[in-house]
Amino acid sequence: MPNFVLPHTLRPMLAASLMLAGVADAAVAGPYEDATTAYQRGDYVSSYRLLLPLAEKGDASAQTSVGTMYAEGKGVPQDYAEALKWFRKAADLGDALAQHNLGWACDSGTGVPQNYAEAAKWYRLAANQGDATSQTNLGVLYAKGKGVPQDYAEAVNLYRLAADQGVAQAQSNLGLMYFQGRGVPQDYVIAHMWLNLSAAQGNDDGIKYRNIVAERMTPRRLPRRRS
Repeated sequence: MPNFVLPHTLRPMLAASLMLAGVADAAVAGPYEDATTAYQRGDYVSSYRLLLPLAEKGDASAQTSVGTMYAEGKGVPQDYAEALKWFRKAADLGDALAQHNLGWACDSGTGVPQNYAEAAKWYRLAANQGDATSQTNLGVLYAKGKGVPQDYAEAVNLYRLAADQGVAQAQSNLGLMYFQGRGVPQDYVIAHMWLNLSAAQGNDDGIKYRNIVAERMTPRRLPRRRS
């Protein structure tokens, strides 16, 4: 049977304008801008130096960024324990990105013993804030019954939330649920639609299973190709 893929993804904060989102204080925006510029040119040491004081003062976005730099070993020696320390600080302040990254660590067993229940807890907090990757990952845990009771209907709900935000893996996983009739009535047409959307983004699972579903469909049920 097809597998449901969990994208073990450390979500970085230091990506262009993401750092500036929601920064209203000009005194904070300046260092953020400088840190972003330094990061983009590969000067991770300077970026870290600018972010650390903000993180120490309790800025959740800066704490997540500092944690990511420790996890990736950019500007500082790679240190998962230090990364998790900063993620926890930011997660306690409600930062969805930090909550996702804690879920990722527990899910993949990076820096901590693998713990699916703990991963589900952190993913859920981030998913409830609309974090699409966390919605996808939590959906997989429900589909597989890891850390939570197996619940295909809940997996479908979570995949749909992320798929509607354009997450290719969520679209592929949702398509597979329709293909297999798990949590929803089996429907090859809807399965093909979601898998095709995923495939259009280059997702390998979307491409593979779209073609499998297409083989099961009659020609009249397949979408017509535009000339």
